[in-house]
Amino acid sequence: MNNIGKRIKELRKKKDLTQEKLADMLGITYKAVSKWECGMTTPDISMIVPLARLLCVSTDEILGLVPIEKDERKAYFDTEYHQF
Repeated sequence: MNNIGKRIKELRKKKDLTQEKLADMLGITYKAVSKWECGMTTPDISMIVPLARLLCVSTDEILGLVPIEKDERKAYFDTEYHQF
């Protein structure tokens, strides 16, 4: 499994989405999502932004430029700051 596919799978599961549901939201087939996750292919560049928006992460995170843990901590502190 490639890194992008692994991240997509982890993020998809965190959002409690099936491959089919994610595919429907992106307007693609579930087979395409499956191929991403098993490392057979990678998403087309035009899918990165919509994918990031649906999974509530940055494009950097999808591409592996920001560890997931940092975004989670940032989101936590942003929420705490806004509530304060």
